[in-house]
Amino acid sequence: MDQQKIGNLIKQIRKQNHFTQQQFADRYGVTYQAVSKWENGKNMPDISLLKAISDDFDVNIDDILNGEVTPAAPKKNKTYFVLIAILIVLAIVCIIVIVSLNRDPNFEFRTISSNCEQFTISGSIAYNDNKSSIYISNIDYCGALDETKYEKLECILYEKHDNREIQISQYASSGKEKLSLEEFLKQVRFKVDDYEQTCKNYDQDSLYLQINAFHSDDKVTSYKVQLSLDDDCV
Repeated sequence: MDQQKIGNLIKQIRKQNHFTQQQFADRYGVTYQAVSKWENGKNMPDISLLKAISDDFDVNIDDILNGEVTPAAPKKNKTYFVLIAILIVLAIVCIIVIVSLNRDPNFEFRTISSNCEQFTISGSIAYNDNKSSIYISNIDYCGALDETKYEKLECILYEKHDNREIQISQYASSGKEKLSLEEFLKQVRFKVDDYEQTCKNYDQDSLYLQINAFHSDDKVTSYKVQLSLDDDCV
């Protein structure tokens, strides 16, 4: 997720509805400084606040997470509708039937955090009975001071299911420049849409991150960061 784009959209929503930062903050029980950080892309609301903003201002939650509102399709002119009225009616009926049969139920949300004292993680799972989407936006290293510049770093999202370890997604440094662990983790974002695994199959040990830091002497420092959900999926 692009926090800067999300922040710009939140600012646009606030201004279009004639709210000051203080009024917007009061509405959601936060400080105006928090709203300012959202709008400047330095932080973002947790998923429950994003859902509230989506409901309050009738903005699709996917549009907020993508940082832009999908424009509505342009309307056809009146003459065109008069000439092919019957075809349009039939098409609308077909579309309504197809959408009714295939539309996914509303998504539920769960917050992802870390059980590891060395890492602070912000993320969420959006899910229904058919699929889930995983978003991890912030990974902060808060362990012992480490100013080492590594040759390469990688962060891999895994799911452990039925004694099998499944790689879901991976983010790696470009290798063009050496980075510290902290610098690298500020770049890491995971957005896994339409994941076939449903949230009901996750438990407290299902998801974890594997972070590998490669030294110039081929030594590798690895961290396994267990992820947990704030509540069971229902």
